[in-house]
Amino acid sequence: MGATTLITVAPTGAESAKADVPALPVTLEELVQTAKECEAAGAAVIHVHIRDDDARPTLDPSRLRDTVTALRESTGLIVQLSTGGAVTDPYEDRLRVLDAGPDMCSLTCGTVNFGSDVFMNPWPFMVELYQRTQELEVVPEFELFDLGHVAALHRLLDKHGLPYGGHVHCDLVMGVPGGMPGDARTLVAAVEALPSGSTWSATGIGRTSLPVMFAALSAGGHLRVGMEDTVTLAKGKPVTANVQLVERAAQAATLAQRPPMPSADARALLGTKSR
Repeated sequence: MGATTLITVAPTGAESAKADVPALPVTLEELVQTAKECEAAGAAVIHVHIRDDDARPTLDPSRLRDTVTALRESTGLIVQLSTGGAVTDPYEDRLRVLDAGPDMCSLTCGTVNFGSDVFMNPWPFMVELYQRTQELEVVPEFELFDLGHVAALHRLLDKHGLPYGGHVHCDLVMGVPGGMPGDARTLVAAVEALPSGSTWSATGIGRTSLPVMFAALSAGGHLRVGMEDTVTLAKGKPVTANVQLVERAAQAATLAQRPPMPSADARALLGTKSR
């Protein structure tokens, strides 16, 4: 895997309300400022959800395009748009996300219980989204919330070939209530089942963020952190800016003697298109 760690920041998400988490970046200005800080701290990829004027999750096409443009103009980060949106977003809106021309997008490999909601990703939608990434030359990051999702990823690759760029990169999303637990033995089981030659990062939701981070570094993987996934640094200590989480990940990666990967190296690894 080389001697560096790919750090992805997921700064906003679709779950937390701005009223509950005042530090959450929800405007374009806040997102760009966050992106600059996180890039300086060692992030190479930004996983983007956007909000409307009332800070509610949206997949508005023109806002998405403006967001991609602004992030490209002000940072060197790889821009990865979420195609998950919020759990209530219709499939056609989620497919249209790719029209904004991101470097990457998320592609979730199966339906999962998400707290008291259901995050729907049926097989025909996965296939349609995957074929669209291939046509539009967008690199997918395969989001895996459960071991069954790893099997679905194999099925997708067997039936529809390699992604644009030729490299398979996955993100293990662990600790979601309804998905796989965020612990070391589950991480190892998931990694052992991944397609050979693929790279992976791991994300621990909430209080699993640190166990998953250390397990991922121990197993030679990469990291995703951010306020989409956790809003506390420690019990009773809220995150005041995404850069705190990126700095912590960068410190841990450096301690593991695999310091943060520069974005140019990340582009080469992931096979993103020069835009």
